[in-house]
Amino acid sequence: MKNILLRAKKNFFKKLGPGIITGASDDDPAGVVIYAQTGAAAGTNLAWTAPLTFPFMAVIQEMCARIGLVTGHGLVGTMKKHYPRVFIVFIAALVVVANTINIGADIAGMAASIRLFVPLPSLLIAALFAVLIIAFMIYFPYRVLANIFKWLTLALFAYIITAFLVVDNWAQVLLDTVIPHIELTREQLSLILAIFGTTISPYLFFWQASEEAEERHEVSRRIVTKNELKVMREDVTLGMFFSNLVMYFIIITSAKTLPGLGIQTVHSPSQAAAALAPLTGDFATLLFTIGIIGTGMLAVPVLAGSAAYAVSEVFGWKEGLSLSWSRARAFYAVIIISTLVGALFITIGEKFGFPPFKALIATGIIYGVLSPLLILIILMIANNKHILGDKVNGVMSNTLGVATFVIMTLAVVALAIV
Repeated sequence: MKNILLRAKKNFFKKLGPGIITGASDDDPAGVVIYAQTGAAAGTNLAWTAPLTFPFMAVIQEMCARIGLVTGHGLVGTMKKHYPRVFIVFIAALVVVANTINIGADIAGMAASIRLFVPLPSLLIAALFAVLIIAFMIYFPYRVLANIFKWLTLALFAYIITAFLVVDNWAQVLLDTVIPHIELTREQLSLILAIFGTTISPYLFFWQASEEAEERHEVSRRIVTKNELKVMREDVTLGMFFSNLVMYFIIITSAKTLPGLGIQTVHSPSQAAAALAPLTGDFATLLFTIGIIGTGMLAVPVLAGSAAYAVSEVFGWKEGLSLSWSRARAFYAVIIISTLVGALFITIGEKFGFPPFKALIATGIIYGVLSPLLILIILMIANNKHILGDKVNGVMSNTLGVATFVIMTLAVVALAIV
């Protein structure tokens, strides 16, 4: 019995690493700020978005992972074989532009957090982060980077502990969690779309498929077994669960703390960090900054990497973070350009009255607008027997996938007409 328990514990923690990494990549600085803003502006009225988005984000990520695992190609590489080239170039261009903006917003958010402790120019701090991330991606495997910075993201779990200190009416919170409350105002619809866009994130669609494909090539697999699909689904579900759990408690904790401090719009890292004060006191800003840096250092490589995978697959370049610089220069060039341009673009935008934290929220809305089109494409691929053979979607996957597409489309339409 003892050996069985030890094996179970070992297997759990083996899965926990990839799960935390995947979830933390989704809870990037943009996500953290969007969730904090949601709690500050809407209280717990939008807590229902967490349980609603969990099955949606899990099912779409599972489809992407299955496509990469079965075909041995990323999403763009798979689409390239079955759809017009003009359409593929358009999709890749959308991914690169959106990811570059998100990279800039994430790096700017990290820089703004550091400036609370080190009064250096934002552009300098952003440039240092950009160069550091690029160096890590070129000279070290992403897994090395993830294994270092995943521990910093655990700082965000402080939101979970804080929630139990500040919530005085769990019955109302649980009611708001299970019963949707929607006000048809532009402000609240923008928050809902931003939440959808940052949880069901297009950049993770491309990253998940490409990473699964790269892993398949590393072990020279030709046939995907049922057990491999089972392990993949467990990993995806675990990752999305951690992401969603952190999202939920950031909203709840922010809802119960920030309005009481007179904060209804999050403009700075110190305001977002104030939600942790009941637990950490004067160390709230430091803990928040540690969490933001950890999630940023995990998310930016994913954003830059997914853009590089998309462009490389369009032009047939050698791709993969497992390849050295000398073997995949064009692939790494996309990573370098998107990271530097993003950091420069957003940081300079701050000089013209567009603060980093506003950019972080804007990226969620951009992804929310892009997601329905990409989800529709993923559904088409995941149901194509010529592509996936007998590994196509089942009834449950299609039901949840179509529901995701419909709800996200309705959110975009509602925001457009209000």
